[in-house]
Amino acid sequence: MATGTDSSPKVTRIAWGRMEVEGLGAGKDFKLYPGGGRPWDWNETGTRHVPGIQPVDVQELLDQGSEVIVLSRGMLLALQTCPGTLDLLRERGIPVHVAETRAAVALYNKLASRQRVGGLFHSTC
Repeated sequence: MATGTDSSPKVTRIAWGRMEVEGLGAGKDFKLYPGGGRPWDWNETGTRHVPGIQPVDVQELLDQGSEVIVLSRGMLLALQTCPGTLDLLRERGIPVHVAETRAAVALYNKLASRQRVGGLFHSTC
């Protein structure tokens, strides 16, 4: 779990259905935040491609001290983001970026070198 000013782990490799993350190893989908991360199990919150990423999905990132959020849409842009998720982040003054997974990973890694960034990454469709 993240504490203090821990940096966010970088994604070292991304391919269809597989990501590798510093200190966490390999997996399909990840929740990453300052000081750590874990596999992102959509079944925990009932997330599906539609309506997409829910407020509860990003809450853990906020709880871990993320000051900017990167949300991936999947490799084929199939994953949507619920409007309520964007509303929650806007209300809290948290900058959010939504992009195709490879672009999201590139942005996240860039931000991780200088900010407390959190991200949700989906490595397939």
